Amino acid sequence: MIKRIVQVIYIFVGSTLCLVLFPLLDKLLKTEMPSILLNSYVQALSGAVIFFILSLWLVDPTVMFIRYIEEKLLKAPISMILFGSLGLVFGLILAFLISLPIDSIRLQYVSSIIQIVVTILLGYLGFQVGIKKREELLGLFTLSKASKRKATDEQDTVETPVKILDTSVIIDGRIADICQTGFIEGTIVIPQFVLAELQYIADSSDTLKRNRGRRGLDILNRIQKELAMNVEIYEGDFEDVPEVDAKLVKLAKLKNGILVTNDFNLNKVSELQQIKVWNINDLANAIKPVVLPGEVITAFVVKEGKEKLQGVAYLDDGTMIVVEDGKESIGKRIDTIVTSVLQTSAGRMIFAKVK
Repeated sequence: MIKRIVQVIYIFVGSTLCLVLFPLLDKLLKTEMPSILLNSYVQALSGAVIFFILSLWLVDPTVMFIRYIEEKLLKAPISMILFGSLGLVFGLILAFLISLPIDSIRLQYVSSIIQIVVTILLGYLGFQVGIKKREELLGLFTLSKASKRKATDEQDTVETPVKILDTSVIIDGRIADICQTGFIEGTIVIPQFVLAELQYIADSSDTLKRNRGRRGLDILNRIQKELAMNVEIYEGDFEDVPEVDAKLVKLAKLKNGILVTNDFNLNKVSELQQIKVWNINDLANAIKPVVLPGEVITAFVVKEGKEKLQGVAYLDDGTMIVVEDGKESIGKRIDTIVTSVLQTSAGRMIFAKVK
């Protein structure tokens, strides 16, 4: 069907071109053409026949090109198509306004060429600006809608900010248990570029990486299907930013959301850029039982420490205890007295001595 449509277009274009070109040739050649060629019906029919013959060779490449463009448009996000089209329309309107004074140029062909160049250039620039700035434009629309809601509402309600998950916290898995407890409210946002990174890790040839990637995908399925959480997949991307961490920071700024992570470096970078961050490790440390110097803790000494005669033990929650003079008690459960506690974002470390 599409081949027939393309052939009809070629025939129509050929008829139109011959109707325009035959009179021009008559003027340029300054010779009398046969009267039959001056007949508009003959001119249109000649162009139709010529372009119909050409279409027999050109129709297949044209159809392939149309299907290629169609495939690209179907894969492109709807926001890209919408804002690209709006940018193209604004560019063409601006080109039309600029072309009005160009009509005053006496040389007709020069003015026509300038108008064509201006139209193509501004149309292209408008299309590109619409695509590249679509995230910022969406942010402006979101802010304007939020401001209108606040203006019409007598009692302003504070909207719960969205929680944006990064790759590390998804693979970690504890976020699903936290969501199940109901402590996290609002919408969870999972960016498409994070899903792509998880898929890349899950397809890795390294067994450990592959298992971690698949675990992350299983955690996402659990959050989306089993838990009563509103999960949103963010389809957009920041093509000018190559790193996933930088994209997450930019998305958190755009959404005015909270970045959920257990990546120490991403945590620090986000804090420097005034972005609110929830660190799962900080939460885990906060809910651990408080241990004070002088308390007695029963611990199982697992191995020797870095310093001489030191032993290393672990509590049930994974907290490490460095036991002075505990090397001789390796493989035994002993009572220890807490001497000091060191608290960091990476975890909690308890220093003790044998009771």
